[in-house]
Amino acid sequence: MKSIGFIPLRAGSKGIPGKNKKKLLGRPLFCWALSAAIASTLEDVYIYTDDEDILAFVKKEYHWTTKVHAVKRLASNATDTASTESAMADFIRDEDPDFEVFCLLQATSPFTTSKDINLCLQQLQEGKDSAMTVVKTHRFTWNADGTPQNYDLYKRPRRQDFEGLLLENGAVYLTLKEKWFESKNRVSGDIGLVHMPEDSLTEIDSLTDWSIVEQLLAERLKWKKGNAPISHLILDVDGVFTDGCVYFGADGELMKKFDMRDGMGLEILRQQNIKVMVMTSEDSPIVASRMKKLKIDDVFMGVKDKFSLLSRIAHDRQLSFSSMAYIGDDVNDLANICAVGWSFTPANATAAVKNHADVILQHESAAGAIREACGFIERYNQRFRE
Repeated sequence: MKSIGFIPLRAGSKGIPGKNKKKLLGRPLFCWALSAAIASTLEDVYIYTDDEDILAFVKKEYHWTTKVHAVKRLASNATDTASTESAMADFIRDEDPDFEVFCLLQATSPFTTSKDINLCLQQLQEGKDSAMTVVKTHRFTWNADGTPQNYDLYKRPRRQDFEGLLLENGAVYLTLKEKWFESKNRVSGDIGLVHMPEDSLTEIDSLTDWSIVEQLLAERLKWKKGNAPISHLILDVDGVFTDGCVYFGADGELMKKFDMRDGMGLEILRQQNIKVMVMTSEDSPIVASRMKKLKIDDVFMGVKDKFSLLSRIAHDRQLSFSSMAYIGDDVNDLANICAVGWSFTPANATAAVKNHADVILQHESAAGAIREACGFIERYNQRFRE
C-alpha cells in the first residue's frame, strides 16, 4: 500500500508568532516531525503551507531527498478557523496525490519518531481501517458538577492498580483512502491505537510550554548517548574555527581569523583514523579555501538544519551518534550538541549551548578551543585501545 505523509502548516499563529518556523532546540519546529517522516517507511511527505519562507526552506534544505515535496496551501484554509480536515480535503482534491494510506502529522508534536509512524502503518497492514497515537495517563478526571469521571472518590486506586485513560496526543493519524472518502475524517472505521510516551502529551500553546518541550526534547536526545570510541569529529565554523567575527569591505567578505594550532590538532586525529567533517550555515569562499588547506574533504556549507544533515550522514554511512563528537557554539548547533556521544563548546560560546554541552572548553574559539577538544578525544579514545 502506497503511503504518504501530510504536514499542514499555517503562517499565522496567535499564541506563538511564527511558531512552525521558530527554532526548537536549534531547528524549526516543523523539522522534527518532517525528519521523523523521512526516516519512516512513508513513501512521500508533503509540507502544505502558505508560508513562503517555509516553502523556500524545504526546497533548499531537503533537496537531497525525493521524498519531500513543498506545496503552496490555499489561503482559504489557512485561516484561524480552518480545520485540518478542510486542509486535507483541499490538498487531496487539488494535488490528486497517488496514495492508499494517508498519514496526517502534526508539526506541534516534535516527540514523534519514525517508529511511531511505522507502528501506525503496521496497524493498517494488520487490518485496521485507520490508526492514531495515544498516551496513557493516570490522572483523575472530574465533571464540571464536582463529580469524578473515572474513579470512585471513596476508593482511590493506587497508580499501579489504576488502568488510567487513553488520550489523543495529536501526533500521528492514518487512514485508508477509501475510509477518508467515506467519512472525510482523519480516522474512522476500525481504529488502531499506538502508544507514545506520556511526555508527548505536552502541547505547545505558550512560550512556557515551548521551554518545557525544548528541555524534554534535549533530555530525550541525551538519554540515547552511549559509550563508544570517537570515529568522527564534526565542527561548526564561525565561533568555533573562527572568533565569530568577519571583516567586510566594499566587495564583501574579506577575511576571517583562524588558529594554526587547531589545524595541528585535527591532523593528529586524522592520523588516528578519526574522520573530520565541517558543517556550517554560512557559504563562504574563505571557509572553503581554509578547509581545503586543512585537507578536510567533507565540508557542508549553507546548512540551516544541521541535525537533519547529521542524521542523514549517520544513516548513509551506518554510524552511531555515540561514535561522533561535535563542536558548536550557537543555537543552531543545539540538537547535534545533545545527540552526539561527546559535545564540546568554546569558552566564549552562547549560554544556551553551554547549558547542554558535555564539555565547556577552557579556550575560546580561534584561540585553541579545537586543539583542546582534539586532545580530549585523543585521551578518551585511549581507554578503548587499552
